[in-house]
Amino acid sequence: MSRPDALRDPFLWAGGALYAAAIAALDAQRYAVHRNFVDFGIFAQTAASAFSCFCNTVEGSHWAFHFSPILSVPGLLLLVRHSPYVFFALQGIACAAVAPPIAAMVAARTDLRTGRLAALCVWLYPPLAGLGFDDFHENLFAPAAVAWMLWAFERRRFGAAAISAALVLAVKEDQALFLAWAGAWAAWSLRREDPARARFAAVCVVAALLIAAVFFLWIQPHANVNPHWQPERFYAWTAADLRALPLGIVERLGFLLLISAPLAFLPWRSPMIVAAFPPLAEVLLSRMSTTFTLGTHYAGAWLGWWFGAFADAVRTRKALAWALAFAAIEFLVADPLHPGLNLRPVQARDRALDAFLASLPHDLPVATQEEAYTHLALRDPHATVLPDDPRVPLPARYVLVDEAYPDSPRLQEYGPALHRLERAGILRTIRRDGAITLYAVRSVSPERAGVQRERHHPANGPAVPPR
Repeated sequence: MSRPDALRDPFLWAGGALYAAAIAALDAQRYAVHRNFVDFGIFAQTAASAFSCFCNTVEGSHWAFHFSPILSVPGLLLLVRHSPYVFFALQGIACAAVAPPIAAMVAARTDLRTGRLAALCVWLYPPLAGLGFDDFHENLFAPAAVAWMLWAFERRRFGAAAISAALVLAVKEDQALFLAWAGAWAAWSLRREDPARARFAAVCVVAALLIAAVFFLWIQPHANVNPHWQPERFYAWTAADLRALPLGIVERLGFLLLISAPLAFLPWRSPMIVAAFPPLAEVLLSRMSTTFTLGTHYAGAWLGWWFGAFADAVRTRKALAWALAFAAIEFLVADPLHPGLNLRPVQARDRALDAFLASLPHDLPVATQEEAYTHLALRDPHATVLPDDPRVPLPARYVLVDEAYPDSPRLQEYGPALHRLERAGILRTIRRDGAITLYAVRSVSPERAGVQRERHHPANGPAVPPR
């Protein structure tokens, strides 16, 4: 007897709509209270310039860092509606879209009710919620693209699988390497059992390796102005890193526990876990704990492959009930959303900063802290963030600081340099409104400024006087 098609189940689409709306609402509230980090501004500027320079004022060309043509999707939507809410809606939709294909894979092996429970496990999985609540990144699209590709591949719908695979390859260069690995494993495993799927997997391997070669051998070297590829810093292990490795091993084991328990450890029971090994290795082999910390965008690298192994292993509702219980416990003791830090009512300082920013020209070359940069970036292609090193010169002709946010990391890191520059007469106050100050930067020699020389920064544009 054929199994019911779970993708026709209204529960999945109604539940997905509610989940997407909840994620989007949480993201909008976080934005309203200025709790986004620098990355939101980086990706807002990149998406807004997706059909021109594909750049931002922090990285320069984004092609120098990652192969992410998927950012053309928000870029296209921004042409219709130039609003940060485009990003919030995409974050909700992308996370909600992971559950239907996983539920359909589970229902095909069991029944519709079990498929529904599997969907709940996906939506309530803490790392996925953390991904949706983090700053907007291209990694956000990977889990759903991978999940739909695995579902279509399993159902032998090769057209849909090819479209999904193309989306996977458009997310980031690491997904090309992951797809090549998974495709090679599938082609070998299915060579006798299902030659058609084995051939399709082999084609995916070729396409993935071609994309990786084009990026690493042509696109990235031509776009990069630095001697090294910036993501290499995650794997530039030092003697100090090695000395801290014993504690690091404990941290990595804790990470594996936190991602395994809310799925009742089911992914480890599937042979498809082999496909998740490279993306997990990417985050676990980093010398920086950021990559294996829940609530960051790095979860997008492995989530789709991890959910695929989960769907393959589900056989009983009892296991899914345990998964939901573990997920609830994890939200109580290790919530990746950190609502106490990131969610609060809008305050007077938020309204004051919004009003000040709204009064500025839309092309002002201004360096500022995270709270202002993330709100300026989408409408101001010259806005940038203050350096994280006080020895580095200011990258723009104007500086804006808001001391009503004393915990701002960039304000703390560059604050001493700003005070020194103000005392030296290099920063001239041209407007002050409560805790907010807008400075003009005088043109002086680096020696007088007490900073080191640095190459021209993309944020430097034509000086536009403030209104």
